[in-house]
Amino acid sequence: MISIDKLGVEFSATPLFLDASFVINPKDRIALVGKNGAGKSTMLKIIAGMQQPTYGQVSKQKDITIGYLPQVMVLADHRTVMEETETAFAHIQEMQKKLEKMNEEISSRTDYESDSYMQLIERFTHENDRFSMMGGTNYHAELERTLHGLGFQTSDFDRPTSEFSGGWRMRIELAKLLLQKPDLLLLDEPTNHLDIGSIQWLEQFLSQRSNAVVLVSHDRAFINNVTNRTIEITCHRINDYKVKYDEYVKLRDERREQQIRAYENQQKEIAEIKQFIETFRYKPTKSNQVQSRIKMLEKIVPIEIDEVDTSSLHLKFPSCLRSGDYPIICEDVKKSYAKTIFSDVNLTIKRGEKVAFVGNNGEGKSTLIKCIMDEIPFEGNLKVGHNVQIGYFAQNQAQLLNGDITVFDTIDQVAKGDIRLKIRDILGAFMFGGEASDKYVKVLSGGERSRLAMIRLLLEPVNLLILDEPTNHLDMPSKDVLKQAIRDFDGTAIIVSHDRDFLDGLVDKVYEFGGGKVREHIGGIYDFLQKKQIESLNELGKNLSGEGSPSVEPDQTSARNAQGGKAKGNTGIRIQERPEDKNLANKTQALLSYAELKEQNKRIKKAEKAVEQAEEKVMSIEDAIAKLEAKLATPAGAGDTSLFTQYGELKEQLAKAEEEWTEASMNLEEIKGE
Repeated sequence: MISIDKLGVEFSATPLFLDASFVINPKDRIALVGKNGAGKSTMLKIIAGMQQPTYGQVSKQKDITIGYLPQVMVLADHRTVMEETETAFAHIQEMQKKLEKMNEEISSRTDYESDSYMQLIERFTHENDRFSMMGGTNYHAELERTLHGLGFQTSDFDRPTSEFSGGWRMRIELAKLLLQKPDLLLLDEPTNHLDIGSIQWLEQFLSQRSNAVVLVSHDRAFINNVTNRTIEITCHRINDYKVKYDEYVKLRDERREQQIRAYENQQKEIAEIKQFIETFRYKPTKSNQVQSRIKMLEKIVPIEIDEVDTSSLHLKFPSCLRSGDYPIICEDVKKSYAKTIFSDVNLTIKRGEKVAFVGNNGEGKSTLIKCIMDEIPFEGNLKVGHNVQIGYFAQNQAQLLNGDITVFDTIDQVAKGDIRLKIRDILGAFMFGGEASDKYVKVLSGGERSRLAMIRLLLEPVNLLILDEPTNHLDMPSKDVLKQAIRDFDGTAIIVSHDRDFLDGLVDKVYEFGGGKVREHIGGIYDFLQKKQIESLNELGKNLSGEGSPSVEPDQTSARNAQGGKAKGNTGIRIQERPEDKNLANKTQALLSYAELKEQNKRIKKAEKAVEQAEEKVMSIEDAIAKLEAKLATPAGAGDTSLFTQYGELKEQLAKAEEEWTEASMNLEEIKGE
């Protein structure tokens, strides 16, 4: 499909790639990996045709379509979400206008027997068939499914895009790309602006419904779930592994061990040759042998060892005063702007706990953190414990750095004791090695400033860490350094993140934000995700809504494991009893008896199966249509009228199947909301 042959890129005589060659085949899902600055984004731009290489060639099949999502782009602000997303179907809309114009001309003419009239009819028939093949006006259902999958609500569709943050507008651009269904998708950090739910939806979409994909991502779980091939850029060269990322890591380590052994053997051989030359250089009887060894030495090609990251560097937060037993206590906390963000938040975070705040964007994760930091007013009681010293990393933390000092000086100002001897190593672990440490902060990019702010935080004495999306601008080795530092941290940590791999093994409690409530889940991030997929009990809180009902509602595992809580009956729901609600447990028992709960789960599973079957039917028909379109694209197929009839029938079946899918989905939502 696309062939990259002996590609080379140089900047100011410094090579980025040397003779890079590989082929992208249909249905390939490729992870492009390498350290920051290795040239991953540059490679995507070259494949997309937005940048030219210094030498080499990129060959593409005729009529191939490529969709490219960069990390940063200029976005339009003069349309609604729906109008902007519909531009993905601009070619269909243009064709529709053309057909309408032709139809008007046909209606207005009376020269039915003329050659020009017959030619107009033939042209209209041909264009109308093409219009039907391309989806006609049946694309709105798919458009809405895609927007919903990426986190938009139906109420958002008519809102101007100018009301959304840059991250949400990037989602619109991603939706447009996915809807265009290009032959090759090039995605540069597509998960940076997505929450966990949207990332999982995108994983499923790319795995099941996309064509070829080449993506750059620092989200290890995402690329493992999506890709089946890994291309590594290292030492200015390309290494192609036909495996997923985790398997690639093992193969890369084995490869590097072999390189080290080969390098050591080569160095030993070079040392022996040099020793022979030095020993017999001035002996006439050995002159021929000496000259032979000199030529042999000149012909040796040095073995290169793949670049080594410094992720093994161990960082530890400096010691700090011991905080009280409960660093954070929230009692009936509420925050409203034009609408209520959350209400009746009751949670207690104990000293030493590592907890995650998760949920869709806009549900109040960062807002609650600002309440904890006392940056914004709120209702209710929020207590910060005794001796609590907070280290806060906000998404805009980079803006607070002094731009008139160097990277090294920024860290040197906060480093204490022996750690000052390791500043260069620490900077290298976060991609500020070599001359980069002497740059002034004001010339750094936004991502570089964020990394620098993170290093500062790692070196400050605190006992409560609050990190708001700390991994957005970190590569995998840097994330590993940060993760290990937090894991070894003696204090308490609150982490807002959508990076499942980063949270895995790091947090032991998850707070879920959604629907104006905050719910507690005991266990790690994958325990939480598994419960969300297997059991649809997250809406049960609606049955308990009303005055005095708790907003932090532990799930079934919470009820069994949380200390001080009582599991009522067989439901596994823990009720926080209050004096004014003595009968709440009895009411809950009546509402959620075991039999009722079992019946509810049975209905939900049946509805979920119906949705799954409907979606499989849609995908099956879409596959049949795609195969038929391939036949129609051939000269023989274009002249076969029976294929056009078959195509029209399939389109009707697809529209009906999509309606069935919509009805099944709505039925499932109604059952969950009961």
